[in-house]
Amino acid sequence: MKPILLFLTLLTVTAATAQDITYAEKLGFPKGKKVIVLHIDDAGMSYEANRGTIRATEEGIATSTSVMMPCGWVPQFMAYLKQHPTLDAGVHLTLTSEWDNYRWSPLAGKSVVPGLHDEQGAFWHSVAQVVQHATPDEVEAEMRVQIARFRAFGIEPTHLDSHMGTLFEPKFIERYVKVGISERIPILFPGGHATLIKQVAKVDAGQQQMLAMIGQQLWKAGLPVFDDLDGTSYGWAPQNANVSDEELQKIKTDGFINLFNRVQPGLTYIIMHCADTTPTFGQITSSGPTRRGDMLAMMDLRLKQYIQQQGIIVTTWRELADRRKAAK
Repeated sequence: MKPILLFLTLLTVTAATAQDITYAEKLGFPKGKKVIVLHIDDAGMSYEANRGTIRATEEGIATSTSVMMPCGWVPQFMAYLKQHPTLDAGVHLTLTSEWDNYRWSPLAGKSVVPGLHDEQGAFWHSVAQVVQHATPDEVEAEMRVQIARFRAFGIEPTHLDSHMGTLFEPKFIERYVKVGISERIPILFPGGHATLIKQVAKVDAGQQQMLAMIGQQLWKAGLPVFDDLDGTSYGWAPQNANVSDEELQKIKTDGFINLFNRVQPGLTYIIMHCADTTPTFGQITSSGPTRRGDMLAMMDLRLKQYIQQQGIIVTTWRELADRRKAAK
């Protein structure tokens, strides 16, 4: 399974019409500049995901992560965040449990969100199943409980985003926006030119207009908005599962350089999945090589030098929030 590709495919509000001014410019970044957030999904999912996130941010150039609050390794990662309070860390709002041998369940409880439980008591495996069985009220209730658990560790989330893109479904997107605005927490949303999204998802004029309108709503509410996003690195898996770290790093670094060449001026969210894999991780998912490759690419001096040479600005959610407060 490739969650981020599914995310982009399922976006029914994708790519907005091009704006005369990008959201990056509205936030005070120089005109014509590529501004990116290098973000890691799935912290808290496992020990390996935690280690991969930590290495990619401490030893590498990644600048953001988000935590899957229903998962078993959340306490370890939240303890790390307490010791590293400047790291961007948001809530990776989780409404699916996609693996077969390692699963997690809603935090709100079965009596509160019966439509989010499958026959095993875990979240449904797929986004389509969540759409079929869950109500918007149940989804909102679970979102708020996950945010509350994050805050219970004594940390304020820098942002909200959506595991496997479930909250971008038409049935739930209004609640996603509502929760972000009411909780005063920035949410991941591409309300600008969405050039990279259009390369992987079909877009019509109505969808473009809706995306632009939601972006404007978030901006007027005082929250930052992205121009574009991409999460295709999940699909850059090597053909050989036994590839060396050196080869894996090269494959992924080349992929990111190619991606950054295609990024357009504006504010772009680059999604990846990092894991410092162990043999046990293979019992969870076969995605170990691509996740390890993302981690290794973030630690590659060649990628850091490329970003510097190209004049790409790497930013954080914290900086975006501060700039939004100062913007008109």
